[in-house]
Amino acid sequence: MSAGKKEFSRLPGCVSPINYSVWLKPCFKTFTFAGKVDVCVKVNEPTDTIIVNSAEIKPGSAEFCANDVTFSPAAISVQEKEETMAMKFDKPLPLGNAVLKISFEGILNDKMKGFYRNQYEVDGVKKFGAVTQFEATDARRCFPCWDEPALKATFDVTLAVPKELCALSNMNIIHEEEYKEDSNWKLIKYATTPIMSTYLLAIVIGEFDYIENHSNNGIPVRVYTAKGKSFRGEFALDVAVKCLHYYEDYFKIPYPLPKMDLVAIADFCAGAMENWGLITYRETALLIDAANSSAHARQWVALVVCHELAHQWFGNLVTMEWWTHLWLNEGFATFMEYLATDHCLPDYNIWTQFVAHDFKRALDLDAIDNSHPIEVPVHHPDEIDEIFDAISYQKGASIIRMLYNWIGDEGFRKGMHDYLTKHSYQNAATEDLWQALGEASGKPVNKVMESWTKEMGFPVIGVSSSCQTEGALTLKLTQRKFCARQNSTTASGKKVWSIPLIVATPKSPHSEAQRFLMDKETEEIVLDGVSKGSWIKMNSQCCGFYRAQYSKEMLEALQRAVETNSLMDLDRLNLVNDLFALASSGVSSTVDFLRSLTSFKNETSYAVWNDLDCNIGELSILLWDSPEVLSKFKSYVISLYEGIAKKLGWDAKPDDGHAGAMLRSMVIRRIGKFGHKDTIAEAKKRYQDHMSGKASLSADLRSPVYQIVLANAEGDELDDLIKFHNSADLHEEKERIERSLGSVSRTDDLDKVLKFAMSDNVRSNDKVFVIGSVGCGSAVGRDIAWRFVKSNWDELHDMYKGTFLISRLVRMTTENFTTAEQAEDVEVFFNEHPPAAAERTVRQSLDSIRKNVEWWGRDRKEISEWFCKQ
Repeated sequence: MSAGKKEFSRLPGCVSPINYSVWLKPCFKTFTFAGKVDVCVKVNEPTDTIIVNSAEIKPGSAEFCANDVTFSPAAISVQEKEETMAMKFDKPLPLGNAVLKISFEGILNDKMKGFYRNQYEVDGVKKFGAVTQFEATDARRCFPCWDEPALKATFDVTLAVPKELCALSNMNIIHEEEYKEDSNWKLIKYATTPIMSTYLLAIVIGEFDYIENHSNNGIPVRVYTAKGKSFRGEFALDVAVKCLHYYEDYFKIPYPLPKMDLVAIADFCAGAMENWGLITYRETALLIDAANSSAHARQWVALVVCHELAHQWFGNLVTMEWWTHLWLNEGFATFMEYLATDHCLPDYNIWTQFVAHDFKRALDLDAIDNSHPIEVPVHHPDEIDEIFDAISYQKGASIIRMLYNWIGDEGFRKGMHDYLTKHSYQNAATEDLWQALGEASGKPVNKVMESWTKEMGFPVIGVSSSCQTEGALTLKLTQRKFCARQNSTTASGKKVWSIPLIVATPKSPHSEAQRFLMDKETEEIVLDGVSKGSWIKMNSQCCGFYRAQYSKEMLEALQRAVETNSLMDLDRLNLVNDLFALASSGVSSTVDFLRSLTSFKNETSYAVWNDLDCNIGELSILLWDSPEVLSKFKSYVISLYEGIAKKLGWDAKPDDGHAGAMLRSMVIRRIGKFGHKDTIAEAKKRYQDHMSGKASLSADLRSPVYQIVLANAEGDELDDLIKFHNSADLHEEKERIERSLGSVSRTDDLDKVLKFAMSDNVRSNDKVFVIGSVGCGSAVGRDIAWRFVKSNWDELHDMYKGTFLISRLVRMTTENFTTAEQAEDVEVFFNEHPPAAAERTVRQSLDSIRKNVEWWGRDRKEISEWFCKQ
């Protein structure tokens, strides 16, 4: 499979847009739409041809009006592969301002991109509406346009829709009247938008209820839901109002639009989309049911709402110049979502979960050979979807958090305000942000941060200590690139990062002992007031994007600190995460990591347990093809979890808090799926009571209970749960069941799950995750899911090409293989069936497989022998 650059060129700069006047009329019987667009343009240089972006649009008439003269194109040609439309005139067009008028017809597609149809139900009756999803390059599927982020313009939208439907756009309605051609329709005109990129324009048409509140500045904030379900928007509305005020205060820039709408969409590919003034969401990313939503679901909704609202400033008000700088949008919005959620919901202790989820994901992906720099050159539009990943989002957010802790909140706030003010309604690049933050903080931000954005990867710091004078300890530090595989192709060559370091000691366990900048390959620092044998924790509070490898003596001291709970939870999490990464990459022994787990038997932090659980899950996948060793491993894990499981019990306690509910769910899931008999028995009992209506199962326990029951199914449990899924009206419940189905163990049941995935009972945006649940559930499921994907590739690829879901499908059904033969099979298949917009994902999956091959080949004997002694 070729990793080379694809042929692509951006639109010529001879003509640029100023304002679009867009008129659209959808038809829900034929799933088509009629459209007209009048574009005020500026002809910047002599040309006889206007080229715009256009895809799946049939052009009608076109004309160019300048200086009271109308020009008709001699020819209109459509280049389907390039997604462009060219209008060639008989003579050069006059320079200056003019109006380009185009009529056209389009398709309300079922691909969840462009202007597409959205199926929903009202009182059990299936109906259709229309929704737009334009990021990254799909505004061109709705109307001919200059579909590049730097080519900003204002927009005037007019919609013709049936009278009974609600129609929303970015701005408020300024005029509504009966549609003259049909009295059952209405014509709606919206206010002119601010100058913005095409990918932020939005339209939503359908039947909705809404609830409303107002921001501190009087901005109306509404959450739109399906009919009769507006009560499920109350949590999101509360978060949105608080968050909007927080950002206005933080950035010192008022929200610039007259309203803010948040809309739950039934058929939606992504988690959410930050369209200016009209944010669209998956139902599970916006709606919360007080009786049936889990703590995890509440947290997810809060984070996504805060993420999309951050974009109203960072991305919408100031936009990246080109997709190479995508991380400016997504990395900052991801960082700000945690900052805002921490402010709105401080009891969530959300930063510990940032480290457990986002920070860890970024490190894992950035350690493989086929990672990419934060600023990755983007050539062809197909490559854009590939960088909506953990590097742009999670690594971006992690290095911003590192920067934030280095320059401090005051400098960060001022720099953000200056950057957003200077570049409002314009486009910017990474260097513009570094300049603003550097000037605000007085620190060499650009010099330090270039080492993190221009190249992929991150360092591991080797740490040893010596006591040269009484009461002081000297740390000897060495940095080198960390690689997930010993046979990495990217390990060669010297690479030095500028690393803001924070060190904790017993003298200051809850704050840094010392801060300094490491910008050389080797450094020595002296810590005063620290005696020999004391624990020393690098990367205090896990703010730096690097790993640490301690000398044997230093590691032993840290493990004693874990056992006595002397380290803060983020430091305990960081320690175990580094230990596992060093073991899986071959830098240290996997058995040494397994031994270290006993230090965490008395652990109580959800974030720490979550990281331990992820590591255990990854190890179990490595052992899938070695049943005897896997069985012993499961017994060992159960012995580690039994203490916390007994302490937590099955029922909620008054002092659980937000994290306690999630910890109980995670612990029960792990020991139940690993075969703990009492847990399996209790799960079956509670499942029966829940399904019979005898006693409702807590929302936090449904996912683990469903998985445990399915993994131990002996009868019709799968059929019963699928029926329960089909009758549920809360999408969170449907999704919970869908992502549990792959837990079944019988081959015929796994085949049944895959058949169900492709049925009309599973929405297109969820089918991937049902298939993925099979691929991630067991060795048998992995093999069956991969065969299924290969057999149905044409249908699946056609369904998801051009969306991030194709990457999810590839990753979930390939990355868990563990043999060289399986790697070859994956590589050969995708060489023969190139996956548009997922080529990088295939290479990353192959990296994961080859890492597993090397890992097991290297440590197999030692792991097997160690478990035989347990």
